Amino acid sequence: MKNEGLLGIHHVTAMTDDAVRNYEFFTNVLGMRLVKKTVNQDDIHTYHTFFADDVGSPGTDMTFFDFPNNPKGSPGSNSIYRTAFRVPDDAAIEYYRDRFDEFGVKHDGIQELFGKQVLPFEEADGQKYQLISDEKNEGVAPGIPWKNGPVPEDKAIYGLGPIEIHISYFEDFKKVLTDVYGMKPVVEEPDVALLDVGEGGNGGQVILRKDESESAMQGYGEVHHVSFRVADHEVIKKWEDKYNEIGMRHSGNVDRFYFEALYTRVGHILVELSTDGPGFMDDEPYETLGESLALPPFLEERREYIESQVRTFDTKRSK
Repeated sequence: MKNEGLLGIHHVTAMTDDAVRNYEFFTNVLGMRLVKKTVNQDDIHTYHTFFADDVGSPGTDMTFFDFPNNPKGSPGSNSIYRTAFRVPDDAAIEYYRDRFDEFGVKHDGIQELFGKQVLPFEEADGQKYQLISDEKNEGVAPGIPWKNGPVPEDKAIYGLGPIEIHISYFEDFKKVLTDVYGMKPVVEEPDVALLDVGEGGNGGQVILRKDESESAMQGYGEVHHVSFRVADHEVIKKWEDKYNEIGMRHSGNVDRFYFEALYTRVGHILVELSTDGPGFMDDEPYETLGESLALPPFLEERREYIESQVRTFDTKRSK
């Protein structure tokens, strides 16, 4: 029987001030593969880049909008505060700590979070991340490490980890996550909750923290939205019906070519549901994923104009 609930995390989309620096950081330092260089379908003058595992598996991709003249954001409450990336074990956490020291990446040293080793770090624009060790993990399966990346496969990032949300209306927000989305609390304390999504574990968890500080300001260095996985078209249409039944405003089903999407807001947080397919391999071969500007069929006729609007940057890695 098909699972009609959420299957885990699909992707996280953030905003960068520099698509080129961001590309170099994610590929050369973090060792994640650029699987798609395309444009924001709602603003075709700007890039939308997707970094993921070796084949762009759902649940592995961190994506970025490159909005020109976007102001710098500021972290705070009522926001997606931090994104995590999964690595195979504690030895990989130590490997990245040394790698970050080598590359001058700002980090907070190895820590423990809910019994797992983590390594919080930042990109140059202040975007907050952490690595999390899968050493003691069970649940949503990871992806496939980038086979031709700069990080050894037994150490490399191979999926998204728990999404950390800071919220001032903690109990109300938690109730929506459990009652509407079927998330299951694993840890519940007065100011923090850890909730499983789908099979749970590092690839299917939300960390919710009560935070009554000033609200975050959207801008570069901040997260735009989080997306959770659903199986296919049939299931996403059922979620659209569910939103209608309970009175949650939504975007309607949006065909993004690489997946179908459904957007709503839960308080301040933009939440997307995305189908697992078709994926990123339909319009480019494995060997050259992300090396040229990919456009979905409905934008292909505007390619010449789009290419005149976005600055070109070289992402060719194949021989």
